[in-house]
Amino acid sequence: MASPVVRKSNKEEVNKEIVSMDEVAKDAKNFLERILGDISKTSATKQLVIGSLSGWTTGFVTMKVGKMAAVAIGGGILILQVANHKGYIAIDWDKVTKKADKVSDKLEEAVTGEAPKLMDKVRTFTRENPFIVTAFIGGFFIGLSC
Repeated sequence: MASPVVRKSNKEEVNKEIVSMDEVAKDAKNFLERILGDISKTSATKQLVIGSLSGWTTGFVTMKVGKMAAVAIGGGILILQVANHKGYIAIDWDKVTKKADKVSDKLEEAVTGEAPKLMDKVRTFTRENPFIVTAFIGGFFIGLSC
């Protein structure tokens, strides 16, 4: 087992071994590019398979995570409501509503400020890759149904 005292030479070696997130992101991108390449230049069959599998995976994960999130949020609301009814806590619903409105307004500003750029990219991608987009949507709904 290594000693808790780290000498300068050992510290430099450890620092060399630390990988930055930028390097990891580049490696992941290169890995995906090697596997998938430029999908728009491949056959329609390969585009359908890739789109279907990625859509199914996304739908399946969304469904599972969505169920867990709904149970957690719903359960939390029910527990708060029961505690409020029993007198353990007192909830100022006017204050909660005002805070929720402020948060939703800020969120809407942030989303609408960046939405046109994202939507333009999505629109371009869907026009250039109709097979993979259609397959993704089909796979997504199949994943939701599982």
